[in-house]
Amino acid sequence: MNASEDKLAPAVRSILATARERSGGERRLDVDARSFPDAVAATAAAGRVPVVAEVKPTSPTTEGERTDDPVELATEMVDGGATALSVLTEPEHFGGSAENLRRVRDAVDVPVLRKDFVVREAQLDAIESDLLLLIARFLDEEGTDSLATLYEAARERGFQPLVEVHTRAELERALDVGAEIIGVNNRDLGKLEVDLGTFERLAPHVPEEVTLLAESGITSVGDVRRMRAAGADALLIGTAIMDGDVEANTERLTTVDAARASRAGGDASEATRTSTEPTDTTPRNTESTQ
Repeated sequence: MNASEDKLAPAVRSILATARERSGGERRLDVDARSFPDAVAATAAAGRVPVVAEVKPTSPTTEGERTDDPVELATEMVDGGATALSVLTEPEHFGGSAENLRRVRDAVDVPVLRKDFVVREAQLDAIESDLLLLIARFLDEEGTDSLATLYEAARERGFQPLVEVHTRAELERALDVGAEIIGVNNRDLGKLEVDLGTFERLAPHVPEEVTLLAESGITSVGDVRRMRAAGADALLIGTAIMDGDVEANTERLTTVDAARASRAGGDASEATRTSTEPTDTTPRNTESTQ
């Protein structure tokens, strides 16, 4: 185990070890992807919050398990206003599968993200999707390909790579490879703790032309407003949607009156500032987070 892995939570180390051993596809894929940035823009133009709703049967950070048909869940999410879907394909720890993703993508007309721990180029070819998650923290390490290698290999196949970061250093790596879609994970994979301030600290350093997502820890209408006010173009939400009535939860979180603020530090929209919904007023810290 290298020094970087030693700082990971045991559950995450187990997931990463399993990911290194997972095989890839039998042939190189050629994906005709549905545009995620276009879908985000269309949702925002319609006056709704762009949300990537996550079909997540279970995870190491949640209790219980949803055994509903993934296609039924996905359809309810889209009916509730989801801009895109995230489908877990990691089987051992999240109960996902490539077959679930294939079925969901065949059933809906919105972009679909493959949510998994992809660490080698061959693993890109396991299943077609519109977006593909690349977690910066787990790449450029022993036993994994580099972020640059996987990013270019994904683009060559037609995927839209979503590069996930948690620190300023990881953000700079994502920008260095030319990432056009970046997600800031509010969850520290070392401690599995969530801090929405992570997004607020990193967002001002992301160029406006990048499509920026806030991930993890978004559980309420107030959290949606907070992340949008900090500059999130879209939000990835799993547990808060999966816990209960999926369609109603999706509709509640996508119809929040909360416009995205400028990442240059400008104020949020008047609608956000005058809302009667309680919001977190933690001041933005634009210092580097390592």
